[in-house]
Amino acid sequence: MRDILNGFINSFMPFLIFATKIFTFIHSKQDMIKESIRHFIDLALPGRRSNKSGGTYNFGREIYRFRVVARARLKAIILMSLGVLSAGLGLKGFLLPSGFIDGGVTGISLLVTTLTHFPLSVLLVVFNIPFILLGFSQLGKGFAIKSMLAIIALALAVVLLPYPVVTTDKVLIAAFGGFFLGLGIGLTVRGGAVLDGTEVLAIYLSKRSGLSIGDVILIFNIFIFSASAYLLSLETAMYAVLTYFAASKTVDFVIEGIEEYTGVTIVSARSEEIRQMITIKLGRGVTIYQGKRGFGKRGDNLDPVEIIYTVITRLEVARLNTEIEKIDPNAFIVMNSIKDTKGGVIKRRPLK
Repeated sequence: MRDILNGFINSFMPFLIFATKIFTFIHSKQDMIKESIRHFIDLALPGRRSNKSGGTYNFGREIYRFRVVARARLKAIILMSLGVLSAGLGLKGFLLPSGFIDGGVTGISLLVTTLTHFPLSVLLVVFNIPFILLGFSQLGKGFAIKSMLAIIALALAVVLLPYPVVTTDKVLIAAFGGFFLGLGIGLTVRGGAVLDGTEVLAIYLSKRSGLSIGDVILIFNIFIFSASAYLLSLETAMYAVLTYFAASKTVDFVIEGIEEYTGVTIVSARSEEIRQMITIKLGRGVTIYQGKRGFGKRGDNLDPVEIIYTVITRLEVARLNTEIEKIDPNAFIVMNSIKDTKGGVIKRRPLK
């Protein structure tokens, strides 16, 4: 266990030291950086500050936009770097030494490596190139460049970083190899890139057929697992399925997040009392829509009604239902799952 921890720490430590130095440098030179940005904007946008009040406002907007872009790119770099390191651990520390495979392009690379002993790092890049080119046409130049850089970084990590062989237990290899690989893929996706081109192909085919993205990925992986059962062994294919499920569930968990949200639409004759309960008692924001009733228990009814919409966490659903029941037992409530939110008060205020 000590060797495993030491190897894990040694793999991540260079990145952490580099990130710390970058943050320290930026913090110590922030005044100089701001002044450099000011000069850059003056040169790039001549006359922007000719009017004192309007120029100051526009300059402030440019600074704000620059900070948003810089923050987003730094976040993407950090997420992609952590994703590469995690995926490298899953491949070199678990799957590769045991001859196990996964789904997707990574699974094809592992299968060919197991059969031919050709370097995995080379195959990861070569097999992903067609999918990255496809992504260039489907998702844009920025996505393709970031994905190619992430895949090359993963190939280098597999070659250069001294990942330890963590375990020889086959179940643990399949489960945790899939976990670390899925963690890496998920973090990279949150950074705006991919480590496996299968999803790019799935998006392309789903637009030209009646299949969903999930259906395309499933069919693609069925062929891979069938090939591994024929070329390697049925046992290896079964462990590959276990690895794939561990990886896919981890990817979903990382992308969708720990905290799932629920959008709630409420139609009630006592909408004002419900609104006050949500904003004051639960401390959540609401949006009010002006609507009309349609058809209900009493037939046609086009009376105007206020429709309340709010977003809460899954931990608050039971409490919200109870509070609404206290106010209006006949309220009509519709709930739907939401993967994530941005803005508003839900992430800024704690549960009450």
